Amino acid sequence: MEKPLRLEASSPDTDVSALLRAWSDGDQYALQALTPIVYGELHRLARDYMRREHSGHSLQATALVNEAYMRLADYTRMQWQDRAHFFAVSAQAMRRILVDHARRHNVKRGRGVQHVSLEDVAVVAPGEDVEVDLVALDKALIELTRIDPRKAQIVEMRFFGGLTVEEIGGVLKVSPGTVKRDWRAAKAWLYQELTR
Repeated sequence: MEKPLRLEASSPDTDVSALLRAWSDGDQYALQALTPIVYGELHRLARDYMRREHSGHSLQATALVNEAYMRLADYTRMQWQDRAHFFAVSAQAMRRILVDHARRHNVKRGRGVQHVSLEDVAVVAPGEDVEVDLVALDKALIELTRIDPRKAQIVEMRFFGGLTVEEIGGVLKVSPGTVKRDWRAAKAWLYQELTR
């Protein structure tokens, strides 16, 4: 039986990255140590995301994070690079869960549609309160992926995963300046696409 992983890292981010790499290498003790750290962070991200939703939303933050975590725990062959990589994949999982949930609950477009605010996704005029259908946002992101995959990844990591510009730059191996430029361009493109 393997001994539990002992870390001498100086920061929680380094701990998470080391634990993720150890888990990728098959260390089950790393997964046990990682679970409360990652679950707490995923719950915070889900709570932040769900705060933007209308109050009667049928999917709660805890249910979102539980489903996302179960999907992530099944990624046994994933070679996790670091914390940012993990949360980028988490953003993809949350996006899929939210869009699937919206599709199941949208009988007709515009009726019972799950709306999301564009304040974090698009460049809007001051005071303009624009909301879009989450399924429409997903379709727009699929189109953006076809046109410019990196910009779509940035939106996904930022909007669904709550990653910082620096974390996204680390995942994509580009500078923070590049992430900021792509983020601005992606928001403008999405705004135009979603408000036609």
